[in-house]
Amino acid sequence: MRPNTIPHFFLGLAAVLATGALALLLMNAGVKKPVSGMLEKKLAEKTVVAHETIKTLNEPAPPETPDEIMKDLGKGLASEDPEKLIALIGKALEKGDMNTVSQLIGKQAHDAQNFAKLTALARDSSFRVRQPSGIREIGELELNRLARWALELEERESGRDRILFDLRNENGKWMIEKLILPPAPGEPIPKAILTDSLGVADAFLQAVLKQDFESARNFVDPAGVSDTKIAALCILFEESKYSMRTTKPLRAMFNRGATVGYLATAVAIDGTQSAEFTLNLRQSAPPSNWLVAEINLDGLLADYAQRIAGGDVYYSPLVKNPAGGETLALYFGFDEDVMSDRTRRQLEIVATMLKGDPNKKITLSGHTDALGTEDYNNRLSANRAATVRDFLAIAGVSTTQIDTIAKGASQPRRPNATETGEDNPDGRRANRRTEIYLDF
Repeated sequence: MRPNTIPHFFLGLAAVLATGALALLLMNAGVKKPVSGMLEKKLAEKTVVAHETIKTLNEPAPPETPDEIMKDLGKGLASEDPEKLIALIGKALEKGDMNTVSQLIGKQAHDAQNFAKLTALARDSSFRVRQPSGIREIGELELNRLARWALELEERESGRDRILFDLRNENGKWMIEKLILPPAPGEPIPKAILTDSLGVADAFLQAVLKQDFESARNFVDPAGVSDTKIAALCILFEESKYSMRTTKPLRAMFNRGATVGYLATAVAIDGTQSAEFTLNLRQSAPPSNWLVAEINLDGLLADYAQRIAGGDVYYSPLVKNPAGGETLALYFGFDEDVMSDRTRRQLEIVATMLKGDPNKKITLSGHTDALGTEDYNNRLSANRAATVRDFLAIAGVSTTQIDTIAKGASQPRRPNATETGEDNPDGRRANRRTEIYLDF
């Protein structure tokens, strides 16, 4: 081949290749070459990630200030189960997710100031919902319509350890109507978390459950509720192992402005039996605090008699004093001056009350049934009173706080004999006792 023909050869070859490529392209027109499944999946994933990244970049940043969050806030979540609603709020608070918290609560129970306080509380490093029972129903302000729940917190001072929620029931669904936050550090702690009647009733019963006699006294009107009745309630709860029912423990029976009545329901430790009693609260003049003005323990005493005293309704720790008022009664076996385990537990509560204030004094009166001579019964009744005194002294109570009296068989609670003159064992059983008169 001649040298000057070489370029023309390559130009021709290029033209042939180009023509072949064009023909191949035309033959395959409209035919899409399949992509392997794995490659297709990877491409799809990259597309989604890219799309979401672009979307996130284009979206405005979520609001952070209380005013920004409150600006477009709507109604809160309506739930058929108020406990689940409170649980959702608790979890969001623990995560510091205040947007979710506000959406669950809603504008009807929220404002910027409240939200700022709630945010500060949630961001506290010690903020944790109490486990395992950090959600508790307190009771109903209106039957089946307005209920209060508590979100209880761990490792906090009493009075600052709960957030309260009032929930309104509309058409079978509950929505938060009011939010009550605990006092902030430095703010005074009120007698109860709030000064309405339900708050005081709950605070009183929680003190009784803890056998905290002195705290319980802070929530009662002494003109209507004696120290003896408070002590008897502490004894009933301790001895019968009662707790407040988890659902609807307090239910409003009536509301007459300055007087409100609640039905309280206690349950035995095994949950098989319940007992009811009532609390009436009064407010002297707003804005003074509510106080428990009356307690009717008839239902609780009847359940106690059936479960603890073998059905003997007269075998009660709370009895009428012939001189007026009420006394605590401790019972003894026939011809005995030895205390039972039950009596010791009851006296431990009395000892705690007395040791807290050396100015408190009590009078112990010993009693017997009618069997035996007068001299013998006087000695036996004196021994019964002395047994109680000695136990209290060993428990740390000063003997200067205790007076004793021997009554013998002179003041029976129940008849020692029937109307026909026959022996009455149940009556005699109720007469073998030492009564404690709290002279506070």
